[in-house]
Amino acid sequence: MDSLGLFILLMLLFCVWTAAPAAEEITWTYTGLVGQSEWAEYFPSCGGTSQSPVDMVTTQTKYDPSLTPVTPLGYSQHGNQPFTMYNNGHTAVIELPEWMSLGGLPWLFTAVQMHLHWGSGGPSHGGSEHTINGVSADAELHVVHYNSELYSNMSIAMTQKDGLAVLGILIETGEETNTAFNNILNYLSRIRHADQKALIPAFDVQSLLPKDLGRYYRYNGSLTTPPCYQSVFWTVFSEKVQISKAQLYKMETILYSSKAEEKDRMLLQDNYRMTQPLNHRVIFASFSADSGKELSSGEVTAIVIGVMCGCVGLAVVVRFIIKTIRFFTLLHHETVAVNSSTSSWDVLHSIRPAPMPRMNDLEKAKDKKQDMALNSNSDAEKREEPSPCPQTEP
Repeated sequence: MDSLGLFILLMLLFCVWTAAPAAEEITWTYTGLVGQSEWAEYFPSCGGTSQSPVDMVTTQTKYDPSLTPVTPLGYSQHGNQPFTMYNNGHTAVIELPEWMSLGGLPWLFTAVQMHLHWGSGGPSHGGSEHTINGVSADAELHVVHYNSELYSNMSIAMTQKDGLAVLGILIETGEETNTAFNNILNYLSRIRHADQKALIPAFDVQSLLPKDLGRYYRYNGSLTTPPCYQSVFWTVFSEKVQISKAQLYKMETILYSSKAEEKDRMLLQDNYRMTQPLNHRVIFASFSADSGKELSSGEVTAIVIGVMCGCVGLAVVVRFIIKTIRFFTLLHHETVAVNSSTSSWDVLHSIRPAPMPRMNDLEKAKDKKQDMALNSNSDAEKREEPSPCPQTEP
């Protein structure tokens, strides 16, 4: 009887074991039968309290001055060996050589691979996994590293809480083509279907990163795809990188999540996970809130135009003020000059002496009086002198 019971128990265990596939063998998707809402049912870690991605609310982040700039090591030393790129049915993965690593963290983390997440609606329709203040970027690049100081390989490290470090680079759409991203996008046609693999020319991986590696957000989280192990030190840069609209369109439309032999082709789109609750986690920032906020390209353009208009307006106002001051100064000087001239004339006119008679006029008057006196005497003598007597002839 005991043997029969043991046999039945073993048969039941065997049936359960064969009926339930391993979690690694389950084909998960972003939507569908084993979509995001069902991940936790098949992958328990996906229901944990420290899941990624998250929304980074800038007003709720905490400034940590000990966060030094991230230091990529060997990213530019790609060598002559080509990179391997493959389509795993969920994204395009580029394997990275082991000499690439990441400094600026408590341990040395060795690079393993990088991959992309995107949407389906073109610019301004979302596609990134992480968001800032509730706003999605158009796509997101992840560069994955494992803790090579404590663990021997990626498989072991990914199950440990301090095992992985991932860089998150938010991607937005601009006007210019990003030549660095063409090192990936130009070869996507070689891996259009799931399970396809191709060799691509090696390139400078650091050229994919933003220029400012000192401004970022840091928090403890998880892988954003099953099995969702909560083992990631996340570093999400605040500065976005730009690609053109044509590059984003190629990213969103060229790959399939289906295999080449499958008749029904399914475009690989919207391969991003929705943001997860923080659950009392703290997001740290390497920069303080008053050192500058995040600005979109449109906001920067508006600020530049506003500053230019403000400068022009200020110049016009200053010029008007200067001209007004000059006008009133000149008017004041003219008024003072007129007033000064009138006052002097009045004073001088009132005190000037009577004009002195000229000497010639006095002399002429004196001579005239003398002439008149002589004439009077001469006339008197003539009247007193007797007339002569007439003479007789003999």
